[in-house]
Amino acid sequence: MEIYSDSHTSQSQLTNTPVKSQVVSRTSQVSPWLTPLAYFLGRNLVLPLFFGNINIIGIENIPTNGPIILAPTHRSRWDSLLLPYATGRCVTGRDMRFMVTSSECQGLQGWFVLRMGGFPVDTQSPAIATLRHAVELMAEGEMLVIFPEGGIYRDHKVQTLKSGTARLALSAESLHPGLGVKIIPVGINYSQPYPNWGTDVNLHIGEPIQVTDYMNGNLKKGAKHLTTDLTNKLQQLTYQQSEISSRNFAEITNS
Repeated sequence: MEIYSDSHTSQSQLTNTPVKSQVVSRTSQVSPWLTPLAYFLGRNLVLPLFFGNINIIGIENIPTNGPIILAPTHRSRWDSLLLPYATGRCVTGRDMRFMVTSSECQGLQGWFVLRMGGFPVDTQSPAIATLRHAVELMAEGEMLVIFPEGGIYRDHKVQTLKSGTARLALSAESLHPGLGVKIIPVGINYSQPYPNWGTDVNLHIGEPIQVTDYMNGNLKKGAKHLTTDLTNKLQQLTYQQSEISSRNFAEITNS
């Protein structure tokens, strides 16, 4: 999913608009009992039983501290379970904060999402409080997950990225100089467009992009440049995954 649109929330609005404490506390939390249980069941039962091979490349690229935004390709609803499996508390000691669409925070699913560190955003008209909350999470050194393609695409091609991820990262760095925000591209690839039992999956974690490298004094231009570079990184990861998948298939058929 994506965050702000190009109808644009300005940096001054993020800086000057107060955020009520009750909104922030209600918006995002990590349940001290549900989160460990969900991680345990997902890592040891659900995912290993459902999928065939789960290949993770580049875990060393995830910092164990400091603010980061994971920017994965989006190929299935399973992505949101595989990312914690590959990079969550059992691997890095870190919990994940998913920015999700408001529609996904309804009913039983919403109850679960909100207690696993997720928080909702209206993609058509993002509330200042939500964007401020995302910036505050980064200021606290959290790990955010934002799908920059905006939706699920099953054709194994990187779609045109929205600029919201880059704009949010640059805003956080600008509001908190020296924060050191990093964006980490993640390529996710399934052996089948619609994953079912026994599907293989590759997660390729790229090297961090330093947001400070794009702080040129112009938020719009910096976001455009950063979005272009993030697109290129994701395309490289997707190509490398295709090469790995083809090689693995050839090894299997020739064995």
